[in-house]
Amino acid sequence: MISPMQGQIIALWMVFLFGMVFHTQLAMMPLLYGADIAIPHYHGKTPVSHLWMMLGFFALPMGVIAATALYSSPVYRLAHLGLTLVYSVLNLLHVTMDLRVQPIEWYQIVLMLLVFANGLVLNWVAYRWI
Repeated sequence: MISPMQGQIIALWMVFLFGMVFHTQLAMMPLLYGADIAIPHYHGKTPVSHLWMMLGFFALPMGVIAATALYSSPVYRLAHLGLTLVYSVLNLLHVTMDLRVQPIEWYQIVLMLLVFANGLVLNWVAYRWI
């Protein structure tokens, strides 16, 4: 049986994933209007390492959602808190990197700040779950 706190954690991870997918989708929206969004020095070729990193960044939370529904041992709870902290740091870095892109896409910044805030709530709930 899933505890209320496990349910909160699962919901917060799902909000995180939805926010990140939406962030990726928003980045592609200019294509619909004919804008060139290509990164010049890559010449239209995505490095395979970027694809694997992105897969890992999305797949790990998917696994955590399933694991949180199935496990609640003290060791898992501590590892889970550590992972939420890592993702919060990565999201903060992502926001700061997005602020360096010119021109600044403020809708992306707002979305990433929402994802970051969600992550902070996830950190708090994960901490309380311990």
